[in-house]
Amino acid sequence: MATAHSSGAASSHVNALQSKHAGLEARLRDEMARPVPDAAAVQAIKRQKLKIKEEIARC
Repeated sequence: MATAHSSGAASSHVNALQSKHAGLEARLRDEMARPVPDAAAVQAIKRQKLKIKEEIARC
C-alpha cells in the first residue's frame, strides 16, 4: 500500500510541476510578445522552466 500512496504522491507532484511549467510557458509567451522583450526576464523564465523539466524527469 505504501507504494501505491507514494506513486499517487509522485503523480500529484508531477502534475503540480507540469502546471508550474505551463504557467512559465505562458509568461514566456507574454514576454516574447512585447515589442521589446526583457532579455534578462526571458533567460530567467527559461532557467526556471529547465529546472522544473529536470525535476519532472527525475520523478
